[in-house]
Amino acid sequence: MRNQRDSNRHVKVKQKSAVLNMLKKLDKIRFRGHKRDEFLDLAESPNASDTECGDEIPVKIPRTSARDNEELRDPAGPGTIIMASGVQDFNRTESDRLNEIKGHLEIALLEKHFLQEELRKLREETNAETLRQELEKERQRRLELEQKVNEVLKARAEEVPATQQAAKPQTQANGTDKRSHTVCSRLQKWFCDKFGEYVEDFRFQPEENTVETEEPLSARRLTENMRRLKRGAKPVTNFVKNLSALSDWYSIYTSAIAFIIYMNAVWHGWAIPMFLFLAILRLSLNYLIARGWRIQWSIVPEVSEPVEPPKEDLTVSEKFQLVLDVAQKAQNLFGKMADILEKIKNLFMWVQPEITQKLYIALWAAFIASCFLPYRIIGLAMGLYAGIKFFLIDFIFKRCPRLRAKYDTPYIIWTSLPTDPQLKERSNATVSRRLQTAASRSYVGSNAPTGINKDEDTSRFHTTKRGNFHEVFNLSENERPLAVCENGWRCCLINRDRKMPTDYIRNGILYVTENYLCFESSKSGSSKRNKVIKLTDITDIQKYKVLSVLPGSGMGIAVSTPSTQKPLVFGAMVHRDEAFETIFNQYVKITSASSNSES
Repeated sequence: MRNQRDSNRHVKVKQKSAVLNMLKKLDKIRFRGHKRDEFLDLAESPNASDTECGDEIPVKIPRTSARDNEELRDPAGPGTIIMASGVQDFNRTESDRLNEIKGHLEIALLEKHFLQEELRKLREETNAETLRQELEKERQRRLELEQKVNEVLKARAEEVPATQQAAKPQTQANGTDKRSHTVCSRLQKWFCDKFGEYVEDFRFQPEENTVETEEPLSARRLTENMRRLKRGAKPVTNFVKNLSALSDWYSIYTSAIAFIIYMNAVWHGWAIPMFLFLAILRLSLNYLIARGWRIQWSIVPEVSEPVEPPKEDLTVSEKFQLVLDVAQKAQNLFGKMADILEKIKNLFMWVQPEITQKLYIALWAAFIASCFLPYRIIGLAMGLYAGIKFFLIDFIFKRCPRLRAKYDTPYIIWTSLPTDPQLKERSNATVSRRLQTAASRSYVGSNAPTGINKDEDTSRFHTTKRGNFHEVFNLSENERPLAVCENGWRCCLINRDRKMPTDYIRNGILYVTENYLCFESSKSGSSKRNKVIKLTDITDIQKYKVLSVLPGSGMGIAVSTPSTQKPLVFGAMVHRDEAFETIFNQYVKITSASSNSES
C-alpha cells in the first residue's frame, strides 16, 4: 500500500516537473527569460521579433498511458472519492495550461507573419536591389573609362619617339614656338595677377539704397553737435579773421611786408608758386603743432573762450531755453545763407536788369580780352588789381563809408540785390499803393468835399484784409492804425471770462489807433467777434506770461477794463515788447491829454 502511494506520488511529481520545464523553455523562447509571474495578457502581449519566431520549436506534450491511468486510480477502489477528485483537478489544470501554451504559440506565429510583411514592404521601399544594380553599372563604366585612358596614353607614348625621329630638323622652330607660348602664358598670368583686382572693381552692381537712421531729439546731443560745429569751423573763422586783419592793417609791419611780397610775386609771375609755398608752410606748422610744439602764427591774437562743462541733468526750463537758443542760431545762420543764395539767383535771373546788365558787359569785356591778349598780361592785370583792392582800396572804403557807398561798385551791386522776401514786400506795397490811389481818386471825384487835399483823403482810409479799417471796427473815418503798426501784430485773444473754447481763444491781428485798441478776428467775417477797447477805459496794462513754466518774461500783454472781471490777454506775440511800448505810450498820451482837458 505504501509502495503504491509512493509510485503515484512519483508519477504526479514527474508530470508536474515535465510541464513546468516545458513552460520555462517556452518562456525563454517567447519572452527571453522572463519569469512566469511576469506573463502579460493576450491583449497586452508585446510583438515578437523575427529571430524569436524564426524556428518552430516542437513541444512534447506528455500523454498518460492506460497503465498510468490505472496507477492514478485510487487503489482503495471507489471508496476513495477524495483521491479521484484530486486527480481530475490536476488533469483539468494541466489541460488549461496546455491551451494557454497553444494560444501563445498562435500569437507568436501571427506576429511573425506580420513582421515578415513589414520587412518585405521596407525592402520594396528602399529598393536596395536597384541601388546595387546602379552601383555595379557605375563601376563597370569607370573600369571602361580607365581602360580607354590607358590605351590613349600608350598610343601617345608610342607616337612621341616616331615624331622625334621624323622631325629632327624642325626642333628649333618647335622650341621657339613653345617658348613664345610659355612667355605669353606667363605675361597673361602676370597681367591677371596685377590688374585682375582692378578689373573686378569696374563691374557694374546695383546700387544699395541705404536709409540712415535719424537720432531722436536730445538736449545733450544737441549741445555736443553745436560744440563740434564750432570747433570744426574754428580754422575757417581764424583764416577769415587773419585776412580781414591784413586788409585792415591791424599790424602795420605785417600788412606792409605781405603787400610787398605779394606785389613782387605777381609782377614776376610767381603768384601761384607763392600760394603753394604758403600752403606747404601751413601744413608743416600744423605737423609741428600736432607733435607738441607751441607755435602761434596768427596776426590777430587768439582769445581763449571759457568752456562750460556739460551738465548732466537739465531742468525743463533749461532744456527749453537751450532749444530756443539753438533754434535762434540756426534761424539766423539759415537766413544768411538763404540771402546769399537768393541774391546770386536774382543776379543771374535779371530780377534787377540794371545790375545784371553791368555783369553782362563785364563778362563780354573779359571774353574779348581773353581772346586777343596773352594770358600772362591778363593774369598780371588781375593780380595787381586784386592786391591794390585788398590792401589799399578796401582799407580806405572801410574808413570812409560815404566813399564806399558812392564808388565801391561790388559793394553797391551786392547790397542793392534784393532777396525773395524783399521782392514780395515790394510787390505787395506796389499793389496796395495802386489800390489806395484808385480808391482815393474815385472818392475824390464823387464824394470829396471842397477844400480837402488828396493826401489828406488818402491818409483818412486804411484797408485791412476784410475791407476798410473804419468799416470793419465801426469807427469814425479819422481812426486809422498808427505808423508803427500799419500791418498789425499777429496774436491770440484770451478772454478768460468766457467758458466756450471758441470764445475763449481767438486768433487775429491787433491794431492801435490814436484812441482805440482794435482786435480783428481771423475766423469770422462779422464784426461781432472783433474787439474794440477804448484806451481811456483801460485801467491797467502790463506784460503777461501765459505759461509760468517757460523761461523768459513771456509773450503776452494783459489789459484790464471795467467791463471785464479778468484781464484780457493778447498772447503769442512775437514782437511783444514793441507792441507793449506802443500801446503804453499811446495810453499815457491819451490819459494825460484827457486829464489836461478836464483840468
